[in-house]
Amino acid sequence: MALSRLVLWRHGETDYNATGRLQGHLDSALTETGLNQARFAVPVLAGFEPEMVVASDLQRARNTAGVFTSSTDVPLRIDERLRETHLGKWQGLNVAEVEREWPGAVTVWRTDPTFVPPDGESRVEVAERAIKVVHEVDAEFSGTVLLCAHGGLISALTGRLLGLPVENWSQLGGISNCHWTVFTRRNDLWRLTSYNAGTTR
Repeated sequence: MALSRLVLWRHGETDYNATGRLQGHLDSALTETGLNQARFAVPVLAGFEPEMVVASDLQRARNTAGVFTSSTDVPLRIDERLRETHLGKWQGLNVAEVEREWPGAVTVWRTDPTFVPPDGESRVEVAERAIKVVHEVDAEFSGTVLLCAHGGLISALTGRLLGLPVENWSQLGGISNCHWTVFTRRNDLWRLTSYNAGTTR
């Protein structure tokens, strides 16, 4: 079997997003705005007719996915390999606080996917664990699968799926809360058909 389409959906706004703090593996909660973002996205994402939703085990992704699956009866699977990049000692800090302690490191992190925050992991490592999930659902399903995950993971996985040189991954823009990226397959190659798409509400 082989998928014909893969949809990568970022979770809704969290309390950390709203206050500008880095989350990583910290288990931050959705705000009411984040829940509403998920509700508004459901009708559009349902149009892709996913056979399965696979979500990160962090509650911000798990609960975003739950809004979709409870409205559509599509099965939900949880997989910790879809977690966001582990940011190590940066988790819970804002960018200004990171800059004070590690001057210049944020710029390097944003432009070099091989950079590892102290006690964390690189985006290359994130993409390698996430691609294993894609390979598994690719072998199991033949239609569409929706992965509900995190912005850093989605950007890294996009670069990996497209086979872009690692040094070019930073050219991909960020993913807004509750926005999605769509891949379709042609001649056994993944093609990027939309990136950071979302509703206007």
